This record gives sequence, C-alpha cells and structure tokens, in this order.
Amino acid sequence: MIQRIQTIYLALAAACAFGLFGLPFATSTQNADATSLFADGIYNINDHTALLALFCAAGALALISIFLFNNRKQQLLMGRFAIIANVIGIILVLVFLYQDGAQAGAAEVNEQMGVGLPVLFIVFALLAQRGISKDEKIVRSADRLR
Repeated sequence: MIQRIQTIYLALAAACAFGLFGLPFATSTQNADATSLFADGIYNINDHTALLALFCAAGALALISIFLFNNRKQQLLMGRFAIIANVIGIILVLVFLYQDGAQAGAAEVNEQMGVGLPVLFIVFALLAQRGISKDEKIVRSADRLR
C-alpha cells in the first residue's frame, strides 16, 4: 500500500487532477463577452462540463487505483483508463482554448499553471504504471520458482 513508490505516484497524479479546481488553464487581459470560456477572463475546469467530468474521472481512477494494491492487473487497467481520460481532457482543453482564443479578438490570452498539471498527471501515472509492472514481474518470477 503506502510502502510502494507507485502509491506515491498515484497520489501525486490524483493531486494534479484535482489541483485543476484551483488553477486556471488560461487568463485573458480583458473580459471577452463573445466567448463562453473567457466571459469572466479566466478559463478553468468549471467552464465546460466535459472537462470537469474527464479530469474528475482521471483523478478518481488514480485514487481508486491506490486501493487496488492486491489486484495489480486491475490496478494497471484503472491506471490506463485514467491516462486515457486525461489525454482526452488535454485535447479538449487545447481545442477549446484555441477556438475561443481566436474568438476573443483583441484580448490577449495567457496560458497559466493549469496547463501543465495534466502533463504532470501523465508523468506520474506512467511512473506508477512502470512500478506496478515491475511488481507484477517480481510476483510472476517468484511464482515460477515454487
């Protein structure tokens, strides 16, 4: 459980996903009423329900995966689903950002720290996947020796 390094990686990945509630993806220098994302000048996870659902699902899957330490194959599967949800979320963030950024007109759009958190999520999730795979190989080799 907590003794394994992949538990720490999964917890950090979940923290990155849930950290998006506090950090915006982008800000605008002035409010752009023509766009739905930059109407308040801040583009964050709450501006679109698909983003909210995907990043919450990715964080929840990473968090649930911590408690599946007895079933490593299930843990690997949950980690893969979390990574897929996060990648789809990243693609949607970028699509929405550049669509509404172009519609913002003269307002300058600046990327913020929230853009980097999904990338950190993927790094931590991949490190956890690698650790879980190593554990699975060790268990398989120990079973072979019996």
